[in-house]
Amino acid sequence: MTDLLAPQVLVIAMPPLVGLLAQGWAGAAWGLVASALCGGVPAAVIAVGVRSGRLDSHHIVDRARRTGPLLAAVAAVLTALVLLVALGAPTLLVATVTAMLAALAVTVPITTRWKISFHAAVCSGTVVVLAHVLPAAPTATAGAAVVALVCWARVRLAHHTWAQVVAGAAVGTLVTWATLAAFGL
Repeated sequence: MTDLLAPQVLVIAMPPLVGLLAQGWAGAAWGLVASALCGGVPAAVIAVGVRSGRLDSHHIVDRARRTGPLLAAVAAVLTALVLLVALGAPTLLVATVTAMLAALAVTVPITTRWKISFHAAVCSGTVVVLAHVLPAAPTATAGAAVVALVCWARVRLAHHTWAQVVAGAAVGTLVTWATLAAFGL
């Protein structure tokens, strides 16, 4: 479950899907740009780190090793945001990438002192975005069950405590909701 719904998987899969649902194939193309930068670049940085032995796994269990990949993620998301705004991407995708950057602005400083769950944050943020392009109530209900499953799996694997996954889910939900609301979505 934690591999299937890992942050990089969701960040790669979600933007083209959201773009497709919101604006058809043109939106999906914009989503591919967002996913390549926001998900692809950090995933590549992590893969290189794992292959070289600098990182323990793609989950980066050792919190002390998260700084480099997280800074690469921040740079990639910021680059995507500038590119999408400059090229006139759809508002929903700009808002989605802004939410990613805002969530990183909250979670990165926290993880330097305490191991907040990025799995929970990204999963819950994804549910909030999907609830904007799919029927909200059933999406939120099904999404809450998926987030709970991801949280349980992270605790079961002993990668996080319940406090860490609940905090991650809360940050992902609140930051994404607030960002989308600020865009009037």
